[in-house]
Amino acid sequence: MIPASAIVDTIRPATPKGLGLFRVEVWGEEPNDYVRVYELPAKSQDDAARSGIDKFVAEIEKLIASGE
Repeated sequence: MIPASAIVDTIRPATPKGLGLFRVEVWGEEPNDYVRVYELPAKSQDDAARSGIDKFVAEIEKLIASGE
């Protein structure tokens, strides 16, 4: 697992009938201190943060595996 943190900003809040849209900035700890920004649909800021961190970890693991 790659340690990562996230900050979430609401672009469009979720409603009872639909998902919100959130800007999620994710960064990892050294030696994987990359930064990624995503716009993700989610039910809440917590869900968006989890999704952003999961996406970040998958991207960085792929990057590491490719040897870049």
